[in-house]
Amino acid sequence: MTKLSFRLNPRVLAVDSPPIPEAQGWKAAYDGRLGPMIDLSQAVPGTPPPQAMLDRLAEAAGQGDATRYGPILGDAMLREAYSAEMTRVYGEAVPESAIAITAGCNEAFVVTMMALAGVGDTVILPTPWYFNHKMTLDMLGIGARALPCHAAAGFVPDVAEAEALIDSSVRAIVLVTPNNPTGAIYPAETIEAFAALARRRGIALVVDETYRDFLPLDHGRPHALFTDRAWGGTLIQLYSFSKAHAIPGHRLGAIVAEPQVIGEIAKILDSVQICPARPAQRVVAWAIEALRDWREAQRADLQRRAAACRAAFAPLPGWRLDSVGAYFAYAAHPFPAELAQTVARSMATDFGILGLPGPYFGPGQETHVRLAFANVGSDVLADVTGRLEPFTPREGAG
Repeated sequence: MTKLSFRLNPRVLAVDSPPIPEAQGWKAAYDGRLGPMIDLSQAVPGTPPPQAMLDRLAEAAGQGDATRYGPILGDAMLREAYSAEMTRVYGEAVPESAIAITAGCNEAFVVTMMALAGVGDTVILPTPWYFNHKMTLDMLGIGARALPCHAAAGFVPDVAEAEALIDSSVRAIVLVTPNNPTGAIYPAETIEAFAALARRRGIALVVDETYRDFLPLDHGRPHALFTDRAWGGTLIQLYSFSKAHAIPGHRLGAIVAEPQVIGEIAKILDSVQICPARPAQRVVAWAIEALRDWREAQRADLQRRAAACRAAFAPLPGWRLDSVGAYFAYAAHPFPAELAQTVARSMATDFGILGLPGPYFGPGQETHVRLAFANVGSDVLADVTGRLEPFTPREGAG
């Protein structure tokens, strides 16, 4: 390895490498004796988009004007379409001036945090947290203050516990619902109580709703925050088109915020991406309405996969699904004396089931493994039971 004659940013050096490649590396040690690897590691759609969408993506990529720069905040057609979709979902109009299109929801989070906080400031993150959120804050020099969420409460954060963590350094509270990694769906009353807390304490509430499109069919609107005309004084919402439209490789997300905030975020976006990739914007603007029935069918299928995941773990002694919802299940493993990484590695190498150990998602998670069941069909999930039946503590063991 060549010795560097320059120094790298110590805040970047201090951050651990992305964890999913490490877990993916465990696949090589599995000999396939129980059948193909059941990969439940990464939150990727298990079903490709319809052929009509693939055809339009190919056509859009071949159009000459799609190679030119577009507006910093995204093409008008997608912002208009998403404005209409926001009105449909929440029952209240959200103007295009309150919307920025980004290169995925990860970028939406990065630029939002850059706009809200700086070195020495603090952001409250419920744990278990999405590891990229923690990585982002660490690299920006922003403190991440853990708000522990508990299995007994369905991993839903507590407002009173959050308020006890707020001091003069706190700039924002982040909620992810439906949650990654637990799958927990926060009740509307909880989200609204957090908004009231943020307003009272003069901080931002950032709500990441990447998995909003996979709420149960009878759930209704996720919350009523947009019914308050002053919502922009507290709320910043993040979203991803990638999961609902099954196009994670095309990297499209969105930020909804007060237009004044969007204007400040535009400065950052111009320095980071200049404009979102344009071919996919055109197609998603069409797909929001045209493929609604397909998305609803995918939503129903995800509910079936969630049920299949529950059924697969129900007969397994010692295993317990403490939370299931949207894309994920958060499984308590039956080996209290073992590190979660040891358990997850053994699941992969010995039994051909790849999940992620709980500590990837923050402190206090050694007892859990995250399973992204959206990756595979219900028939494949049914095989989990037989594979894991031998992977339970022996009677009398510790």
